[in-house]
Amino acid sequence: MTYLGPASLRSRFKKAPRPDWKVADSFRQWLRGRPCACAGRNPDCNGPVRSAHVDYAAKGTPDAKGTATKVADRWCIPLTDSCHKLQHTIGWPEFEKRFLPAKAELLAAEYWSRWPSRAKWESERG
Repeated sequence: MTYLGPASLRSRFKKAPRPDWKVADSFRQWLRGRPCACAGRNPDCNGPVRSAHVDYAAKGTPDAKGTATKVADRWCIPLTDSCHKLQHTIGWPEFEKRFLPAKAELLAAEYWSRWPSRAKWESERG
């Protein structure tokens, strides 16, 4: 057997950065200043608030999640660390039924529409 060295263990593909139109860091930062979207429905809700990507959102659009990529940042909601971990454990459908006031995709659209810097962000990206 021929030794191919460490190059044979590396991926042939380099990780490409996310496209600019999918990245809204300032929106995600703004979300971290909001209360958790579960609004006290989860008794174990605690920890710092994070922006959680609603990975099923925007199906059939360019914003949608693709292979090895996240959905666009505009499809995030604020969740505490404990809620975010629970969501990953039980999945979006169950998490929505038990702990959210509405579908996560609808909440994400509402947060995006209320973000004070949205119009500026959208105008900069055409």
